[in-house]
Amino acid sequence: MTPSPPADGMARKGRGATFAPHNRFAPTTSEAEDDGWWREEAPASLATEVREERTRSALSWNTSPDLPFDRSLNPYRGCEHGCIYCYARPSHAYWDLSPGLDFETKLIARSGLVERLREELCKPGYVCRPINLSGNTDCYQPIEAELGTTRAVLELLLECRHPVTLVTKSALILRDRDLLAALAERRLVRVMVSLTSLDRELKRALEPRAASPSARLKVIRRLREAGVPVGTLVAPVIPGLTDQELERLLEAAREAGATTAGWMLLRLPHEVAPLFEAWLETHYPERAGRVMSLMRQCRGGETYDARFGHRMRGEGVFADLLEQRFRVACRRLEFNTPAGADAMGLDTGAFRPPRAQGDLFG
Repeated sequence: MTPSPPADGMARKGRGATFAPHNRFAPTTSEAEDDGWWREEAPASLATEVREERTRSALSWNTSPDLPFDRSLNPYRGCEHGCIYCYARPSHAYWDLSPGLDFETKLIARSGLVERLREELCKPGYVCRPINLSGNTDCYQPIEAELGTTRAVLELLLECRHPVTLVTKSALILRDRDLLAALAERRLVRVMVSLTSLDRELKRALEPRAASPSARLKVIRRLREAGVPVGTLVAPVIPGLTDQELERLLEAAREAGATTAGWMLLRLPHEVAPLFEAWLETHYPERAGRVMSLMRQCRGGETYDARFGHRMRGEGVFADLLEQRFRVACRRLEFNTPAGADAMGLDTGAFRPPRAQGDLFG
């Protein structure tokens, strides 16, 4: 059973979630009751808190047939971008935090990550394949500007000639254009820039602290100018809210210099469904019913279908139409051609294990 939002759920400046659902792993829950004597008003804004977690292992591994990579690395848990639809929100419950407001205001920075990664890359029998950055939360979210963990990871990967893929919706990635260009010269990097909407007002509510649409298109343009292979990921496509922009998003990305493209349907696992529905009722109440009706049409009558092969694309007439529109637009715009795919191909043969910490003679 998914938790219901409280009656006083409200929009807060710079935040996506309108409430904090219970941690589903907690043995007990509490609920505030108005006894008529005193009611504390919820703050209109919430500050960001960052705590440290000492990293025990750097790489996360998966065997999902839906993903084009088998390993990923996430410098941060939680994400200040505050995207209301983020499929990673439920993971915050594992840290005894709420997938709602806590996910975007109580962040966890993984200290010692680069040292652990160095150790893992040095292990005998390690087989080099691309590492994906931002498999869970954006590695270029605002706290990266201060902590610089993502840049340190890229420096290590360049040192040992290890390929890497990145997905981001942040303009902060341009800070590391020098490293990305050096990696690109050796066919060791490709970047996907996530686009959701060209509507600034919709983006501001949907992804409060992520870069603007124009800033993301600038990222594509600047990276392409630096020789970095770059594509776009139109994700998530939200039926009844952003799906009408599918072709325009692809056109804008192509004009900016993207050569490959992909798309994903909105995913609403666990607590994300009630969070998203509450967000709809707060920001777009006139569209809420239609959006959720279309989502259920794409998910076999439910808000989510976690099956491999279905979770990224959905099923049914509406989902099939989205796929057809995407393919037609890609053919027209010459996305995903053999030449473009070759340019995104990465070299796994140049990898050389990094020197271990303290190894002065390696």
